[in-house]
Amino acid sequence: MEAHPFIQTFWSVLPPLIAIVLAIVTRKVLLSLGLGIVLAALLLQQFNPLTSLSHLSSKVFSLFWSEGALNEWNVNILLFLLLLGCIISMLSKAGATHAFAEWAQARIKSRRQAKAMTGLLVFVFFIDDYFHSLSVGTICRPVTDRFGISRAKLAYLLDSTAAPICVLMPVSSWGAYIIALIGGILAGYGITGQSPLAAFITMGAMNFYAIFTLLMVILVIRGGWDLGLMQQHESRALQGELFDKSKGTPPGVHDHEVAGGRVTDLLFAIGGLTLVTVAGLLWTGTQALNEAGESFSLLGALENTNVGRSLVAGGVAGLLICAGALIRERTSAAGWAHTIMVGLKGMLPAIYILLFAWTIAGLISELETGKYLASLVQQSLPLYLLPAILFVLAGVMAFATGTSWGTFGVMLPIAADMTMAIDPQMLLPGMAAVMAGAVFGDHCSPISDTTILSSTGASCHHIDHVMTQLPYALSMALVSIAGFLALGITTSLLTGLLVSAITFAAVLGFWSLFRR
Repeated sequence: MEAHPFIQTFWSVLPPLIAIVLAIVTRKVLLSLGLGIVLAALLLQQFNPLTSLSHLSSKVFSLFWSEGALNEWNVNILLFLLLLGCIISMLSKAGATHAFAEWAQARIKSRRQAKAMTGLLVFVFFIDDYFHSLSVGTICRPVTDRFGISRAKLAYLLDSTAAPICVLMPVSSWGAYIIALIGGILAGYGITGQSPLAAFITMGAMNFYAIFTLLMVILVIRGGWDLGLMQQHESRALQGELFDKSKGTPPGVHDHEVAGGRVTDLLFAIGGLTLVTVAGLLWTGTQALNEAGESFSLLGALENTNVGRSLVAGGVAGLLICAGALIRERTSAAGWAHTIMVGLKGMLPAIYILLFAWTIAGLISELETGKYLASLVQQSLPLYLLPAILFVLAGVMAFATGTSWGTFGVMLPIAADMTMAIDPQMLLPGMAAVMAGAVFGDHCSPISDTTILSSTGASCHHIDHVMTQLPYALSMALVSIAGFLALGITTSLLTGLLVSAITFAAVLGFWSLFRR
């Protein structure tokens, strides 16, 4: 068979590049993603319009039905979004959202405390980034709205705590996935002196991007560090404009907030959602271990869990609890219908973006864009530059493909191959740089599903979230590059952290020149 002319070439980068640039320039995410999708399909079929249309149709169909079976992951995530939309709408109809906002406002006395509550809830919902962004957004949005905190700031707090915490915590869906990859890599090279968990923890200490992003979040919570366009959003929010109304209503549920509800309705609904989701994670993971004939372990269960099924089970539990509240309030049939429709419609914009993002990600995978980007550094390089270059490359790959997990899967084995061939001592620093770069690229990418869901959880216009988070992400990337250069030169973790800290202080000094 003749080799495909566009796979693993510069051309394979064009579809995501065009989609991302157009999204930033035009602020029209669906149009930009659509053009990227069409170009990718044309490249894959060598610009034959009929075969391109056929291939694109099959790709869209595969989002729901693949290899003769339901595409369970995608369908479950979409179901969870719709369930969550209904839960939010039902809580509003029952008055629980209003009651919680009043309860919190009576106890939370300042904007700083409202932001602190948002940031600290990551330690309750750290089990999964999707779960965190949507659940914490639902809980905190009424409170942050009351204190005039912009939706862009809320989206930043959600996104900049979700992935950094998940990538550092071994007991999370991210941690289990990465530990499984590390275990395969260590076994492949016959490394027996270090367990995958110990390697993961060591790499976490070298993940300068996650560490300093969380430190930046603390400063943002304390107040005053509104970088770039965030200043405009916060200034407008203080005047009552929580989001840019000229762009319409952002994804999320905003309608029919009712007074007179009960705080316990919201607490029970979110608590039920959380408990059933966590129980589902452990149950499905345990079932998978039993089928494989393996003994139970917490990390093993999380490594083999079915996140999609668990989220749907949690969503159903939360929905039933909310239904009980509406029954108690004797909601009419018309009220039920309106409430459900508001919830479903509120999530549709996010679902459209997610479907487009999944489609372009699948086409990019076929073009092997990630492998092409990885091949760019498989040349003769000074050893001390390797961690910094792996960080940048992983960031570019995650940015272009919209997936940090996909970047982990491609880049961790490549980083291992490169470091083991040059200097085995650089194995963990090299893989840590990949972990850090993947989260950085994910934070910057408009086609990242985590970024999309953070916008949805905050009910913020997606492109506004991307543009306001960008200065923070780029600043912490600079801090990380400095740390990885020092780590490459000295192989000392303490030196890397010290250089990162000094660069962090310098970056803050630069941004302080623009503070009001």
